[in-house]
Amino acid sequence: MIVTLLNYAVPLFAGFFGLLILCIEFGRKIGQHWAKRDLEKERPGAAAIEGAVFALLGLLIAFTFSGAAARFDERRDLTVQEANAIGTAYLRVDLVPGDLQGALRDAFRRYLDSRVTTYENLSTVEDF
Repeated sequence: MIVTLLNYAVPLFAGFFGLLILCIEFGRKIGQHWAKRDLEKERPGAAAIEGAVFALLGLLIAFTFSGAAARFDERRDLTVQEANAIGTAYLRVDLVPGDLQGALRDAFRRYLDSRVTTYENLSTVEDF
């Protein structure tokens, strides 16, 4: 079994997100404590810092989804290219002499059946 960063993506994301929430809560508690001590002073910067942190988190999530969409599109394009190549090769069997066409078409059918079986049995990322 190959261990990749992908296996730990969700726990890492959840851990970092939880750590971010804890840090924000800790900062809020410190801010409330200081606000009780310094009643005459106002601290308007806390909202700006929170906004910046959440904006960066949103940007990180946007880049993650963008990368996932790009990988999905590339995978779909490779699948279409493979299907077109198999179809073209199957049609080119007509250029082979007649007595060899039957055996070659059977070989293509077996190859296509094996490809379909392979794609149907893929269940995890490690199978790639």
